[in-house]
Amino acid sequence: MKTALISGIFFSILTYFGSFFSFEKQVDYSKDVKPILNKNCIACHGGVKKQGGFSVLFEEEAFAKTKSGKIAIIKGNAEASDFIKRLTHSDPEERMPQDAPPLSKDDIETLTKWVNQGAKWGEHWAYNIPKMPSIPTVGTFWSRLGLTKHEETDWIKNDIDNFVLSNLKEENLKPAIVADKNTLIRRLYLDIIGMPPTEKESVNFLNNKAENAYEQEVDKLLSRKQYGEKWTGMWLDLARYADTKGYERDVERNIWRYRDYVINSFNDDKPYDQFTIEQLAGDLLENPTNQQLIATSFHRNTMNNDEGGTVDEEFRVAAVLDRVSTTFEVWQGTSMACVQCHSHPYDPIKHDEFYKTMAFFNNTRDEDLYTEEPNLRFYSKTDSAKIIEVKSFINNLPDKGHFYEHFIQTLEPKKHGHDFERFGNSAMIDEKFFGFMDRGYCKIQGITFDGKPKRLLVSLGADKEVEDANLVLRLDKPNGQIIKNFKAKSLGSAWSHSVIALDLPIIKGKYDLFLSMNHPQIKNKWIQIDWLSFQNPISDDSTHKKYLELINAKVEKHPILQDGFGDLKRKTNVFERGNWLVHGKEVQPDVPLILGKLSNNLPKNRLGFAKWLVDKKNPLTARVMVNRIWEQIFGIGIIETVEDFGTQGFAPSNQQLLDYLAVNFQYDQKWSIKKLIKTIVMSATYQQSSVVNAELIEKDPYNRLLARGPRVRLSAESIRDQAMLVSGLYSDKMFGPSVMPFQPDGLWSSPWSGSSWVNAVGDDAHRRAIYTYWKRTTPYPSMLTFDSPSREFCQSRRIRTNTPLQALILLNDPVFIEAAKSLASKMAKNEIQLSKQIETGYQLIMIKKISLKKRLVLENLYKRCLVDFKKDKEKFSKFKITKPEDAALIMVANTILNLDEAITKE
Repeated sequence: MKTALISGIFFSILTYFGSFFSFEKQVDYSKDVKPILNKNCIACHGGVKKQGGFSVLFEEEAFAKTKSGKIAIIKGNAEASDFIKRLTHSDPEERMPQDAPPLSKDDIETLTKWVNQGAKWGEHWAYNIPKMPSIPTVGTFWSRLGLTKHEETDWIKNDIDNFVLSNLKEENLKPAIVADKNTLIRRLYLDIIGMPPTEKESVNFLNNKAENAYEQEVDKLLSRKQYGEKWTGMWLDLARYADTKGYERDVERNIWRYRDYVINSFNDDKPYDQFTIEQLAGDLLENPTNQQLIATSFHRNTMNNDEGGTVDEEFRVAAVLDRVSTTFEVWQGTSMACVQCHSHPYDPIKHDEFYKTMAFFNNTRDEDLYTEEPNLRFYSKTDSAKIIEVKSFINNLPDKGHFYEHFIQTLEPKKHGHDFERFGNSAMIDEKFFGFMDRGYCKIQGITFDGKPKRLLVSLGADKEVEDANLVLRLDKPNGQIIKNFKAKSLGSAWSHSVIALDLPIIKGKYDLFLSMNHPQIKNKWIQIDWLSFQNPISDDSTHKKYLELINAKVEKHPILQDGFGDLKRKTNVFERGNWLVHGKEVQPDVPLILGKLSNNLPKNRLGFAKWLVDKKNPLTARVMVNRIWEQIFGIGIIETVEDFGTQGFAPSNQQLLDYLAVNFQYDQKWSIKKLIKTIVMSATYQQSSVVNAELIEKDPYNRLLARGPRVRLSAESIRDQAMLVSGLYSDKMFGPSVMPFQPDGLWSSPWSGSSWVNAVGDDAHRRAIYTYWKRTTPYPSMLTFDSPSREFCQSRRIRTNTPLQALILLNDPVFIEAAKSLASKMAKNEIQLSKQIETGYQLIMIKKISLKKRLVLENLYKRCLVDFKKDKEKFSKFKITKPEDAALIMVANTILNLDEAITKE
């Protein structure tokens, strides 16, 4: 009786509290609900479309009233929610999703449970700050203490392996055996420096019996200068680096110093946070160095269109839009391009947040000018004495003469002629310069004067016939107060510009200026004006003269970023539907709310934005970079879609491992990329054999679970570099202007500039691929065939293809023929027997002995070629040799270079 009473009371308590507590498994919004919504609902009820006034993109919209006046999702009551009713409606006209197959029973059940459990909203996992996960335990308690042996604890080399092994155990898989030392040393060299080891290097490693021999090799490779060259290739794809400007003209851009900056940054192991800040805002650092200014060329790699007839502002805006999208792809793994026109269709990023971010970049001084200004100017040695003299004077000024020193460096700030409003006999000459003839004039808008003496610098050019033309500068109106009369300075041609200095009267206030030209005797000659700059005068005449001489000096220029201030500062508006001509509301610089907030102690400019990117509260920056490095080494990222960490990207194969690497990268490794790479390659996971079996092909064809080592086709650069190295042609010359190795005639055409591809000679013909001249409209053909991008836009990963053209390149391209010829010479140098020669050539590339079966195939190839060449010497005439035996060996060497295993990292 007493037992029954207790049972009744207990049952009553359970019944009473059952309405408050649910014992069923809680539905996870991010993991369970969001994928269903993205796949089936959000196309019609998301950022682009909100049919019926209902959207499931943002939380506040999902639970707001729809056009019908009802709330579609009633928290805790699926039965009363139209959202659920419409999924199961019997009328096909009413059932959702419309004009599509109905949801599966499992999906409907998941959504119903979610609503009944309170429809708790959540964020996509990638938008939460990564936290250090618990490291999975392996083996037994005693083996972890080192008291007993266990295969799991014996296999582990660092924490990466714990995470990988935990995943493998869930799939009833075991890791592969360790790769043999020959395979491992080649893999390591290719991953860290992008080239295989030399014969001497491989022998030294194989003979090193030290317990830490492998780690010694890792450290040695990370300190090699070739390390920076290898990893720079990855970054140049992201930076869309090229030696030309793009678009139809695609003329030359002198920006190679940026490539060298990246190489040095990797070699110096510059912390990734500093590397980031310098590239996005190096110019805004206090007293920036030349290298920090050069770093900002990351965003001067955008394309310029200086073809006649184009609108400069249109393409300036296009460059800024590209900078926003590129920045988010590179550092946040987030697709932002669609947000230019509307709110993100799949991720909670609003339309106006794109333009708030754009506001950080919108004040840069570049304006799609053919001169690529602003530029960092590099003076000749003959001008160095003048620079010292000018600096010695300006350093005694109250502000240490920073303005003048900066102007000598960059010719900023100034106002360009294409901004002038044109009247009368005036025009933009070749869409480059403002030009006017007799009775032509222009309006220069919004110049602020501070009531102190000013000196106006004018960059102008004039034909000799108009050097006595009268130029008049007036305040506020075409016939307003005259503040300066001056004569044009002839340089023999209007196209040759020179900077003159004009002293102005003391003026205070903000005015429009009108500049007119008068020369009634000659009506068809132009005066051209490139730019104007209003400055405080240098009082010392001798210093002022040298200052002008430096400004007019012929210099080498390198495009950089600079911000505009005062009158040069721009407002930023939302572009309605992404149209740059239709301005909506004005916005201020800010970051997307989903990714956190800009700290109040950060400036609202590019520097503040860059520091926000590398703030440890940013959820994505570290994750994106460690995933990118992982992808470079293993061939596939922990998140396969390296460029997209959003809800439409691939789910991570091991989120715990990704977060471990991200947190470790920030806190323990202090943003050191070398330490990150060392951690990865020291893992047992990395050192596995890449040999695959039927079970692995079935369960994990793309090796996302990592039950084997990486086996990946080499990059275009590594394929060429390997051929140069093993053949003995490789030049280790570093840095400097890009070079033009052999390229077939007829590919390169530059009608606008008349420039041509001139094949390099000597060392320059055999330098690493990273130094190859890159023309966007005609990329180097062999590298394009092996999946290099054109670099017109940022590309986060190269999709590897396998085409017949690739084999044809390796067999026929003169570069690889030359490499084969040189390799054949090395094969024959110390060996007489054909079998030994073949073994030598194979060993140089694959760092292991050739199998008997392969050797016999190559011997047979040699014999067949020899018979053909003895019959007809014309067949090997292109080799420029006389002996058919040498030609046959070249064919063998050429075939070895073309082997699948030769162009694959195993």
